[in-house]
Amino acid sequence: MESPVESHDEKTGVSNTVAPDAHPEVAGGIIAHAVASNGNVLDEGLQRGLKGRHLQMIAFGGVVGASIWYGTGTAVASSGPLGALICFTIIGIDVFFVMQALGEMSTLLPIPGAFIEMSGRFVDPALAFALGWNYWYLWVCNLANDYNNVSIIFSLWTTAVPSYGWILIAWAFYQGVSLMGVVVYGEVEFYLAVWKLFCVLAGFLIAILINTGGIGGDKIGFRYWKTPGLFANGINGFGQTFLLAAVYYCGTEMLALTAAESRNPARDLPKAIKQTFWRILIIFIGLVFFAGLLVPSDSDELLSADTKTGKSPWTIALVQAGWPGAGSLVNVVMLTAQFSSINSAIYVASRSLVTLAKTGRAPKIFGKTTKNGTPVNAILISNFLGLLALLNITAGAGKVFTYLIDIAGAATFIAWAFIGVTHVRFRKAWVLQGNSVADLPYKAMLYPYGTYFVVGLNIFLVVISGYSVFIGGFDWVNFIFNYIVLVIFVVLYVVWKVVKKTKWVKLEDIDLQSGRRDYTHLNVDMSGVEEKGKRPWWIEAKRWVVG
Repeated sequence: MESPVESHDEKTGVSNTVAPDAHPEVAGGIIAHAVASNGNVLDEGLQRGLKGRHLQMIAFGGVVGASIWYGTGTAVASSGPLGALICFTIIGIDVFFVMQALGEMSTLLPIPGAFIEMSGRFVDPALAFALGWNYWYLWVCNLANDYNNVSIIFSLWTTAVPSYGWILIAWAFYQGVSLMGVVVYGEVEFYLAVWKLFCVLAGFLIAILINTGGIGGDKIGFRYWKTPGLFANGINGFGQTFLLAAVYYCGTEMLALTAAESRNPARDLPKAIKQTFWRILIIFIGLVFFAGLLVPSDSDELLSADTKTGKSPWTIALVQAGWPGAGSLVNVVMLTAQFSSINSAIYVASRSLVTLAKTGRAPKIFGKTTKNGTPVNAILISNFLGLLALLNITAGAGKVFTYLIDIAGAATFIAWAFIGVTHVRFRKAWVLQGNSVADLPYKAMLYPYGTYFVVGLNIFLVVISGYSVFIGGFDWVNFIFNYIVLVIFVVLYVVWKVVKKTKWVKLEDIDLQSGRRDYTHLNVDMSGVEEKGKRPWWIEAKRWVVG
């Protein structure tokens, strides 16, 4: 099969792709692409093999990783039980409107690279360059943090194997899994995400039993909200917890990237966006709430920048309740969660790099894919850089955890802010070019207020994220880790704009057609689309949980 022929105008940001063996039904800028031997669409080298149930669980699986089990403890230690809840709630509202913006754009234009490519098409090609690299190293940092988490998990069982040993073993294992293709990836993510969902619900139940005395006999109630108190570390704690919350919610937006490998994005993406957000919000708020009930914010067993290892609030509470071996149970849960989150980090990082390569913003070698649509080179380099986790050999796992959170959190705020900017430009161009908002397959709720909230809040958060470095004596190291991402982003934008002489795309010139492809004539799985309300309630409940 011949590769699609691509053209890209760097000044206008418009990309066009024509498959030589495309289906002959092509009209109005809507292109029908070739079909792989398994019936899936091959679109710009990537295989559209993800079903609706895959999309609904991939973002959940990628977001809820192992570190959430002890990271919630870090949030409580940083800002106190109520402070952590406030931070996670605010970022949750932020993510809700980010997903509304992405849903509107990606459902109409399910293109590879999603908001990365759209930022170049709707705003400025230089922005796509800067935002694409920002999103790529964001996920490389998340990946490195996941490998760092592996060493933390295993350190509870044994210190006979050095931390770098566990990291290298995990790195080699996930390298093999990530090369198996998107269909295998989707199936693995689906079942692991379902398992993680039930583990989280079990965690809620265990927390309730411990808190009420059902396990251990000690009724804790809101004891730790009174002593040491609702808040901790003042504004410094809030700043760190906002970053932590951003890193944990980061990944919800990966649904927009999976649209490029979805069988039927117009049908499946809106449903996945709605259900995934509420799953993640309820789970994060629930975990943070129960973590604040189980342990005091001043516990020296919680993971912080000053510790070499750290324990989950559930482990600490179960041990105090009289089960000394509880850590092993929690470790098993965290390891299964880790499998999924590492898999997702490699997926998102590699697909971001593929987009950069295919649009001439990264070396072309990273845009090459195999016959089954696997971007091997992008996967290899992204996973290799995940070995940044080896820094914990000298700095310690807690310090590396904090540094990577600082970088990934700031990069997340930047990405979300410019998703909002891109959405504003998209909607203005849509109306200006004579289209009706009613014709959009998915409409963002509370536009434009929700989108402006996203832009304003995330710009504010990235600016104040390193506030603590200016208090009590200037801290150069923490200043660099808090603000280096912002500096790099600005430099990338300016350099690309000067070198390529890119222009701010005029609203009347924005391309709203390329990427609006028609797959209705292909062998697309349309099962399970019967009208809602005609199925029994237990079927509806099951589909809400697992897709």
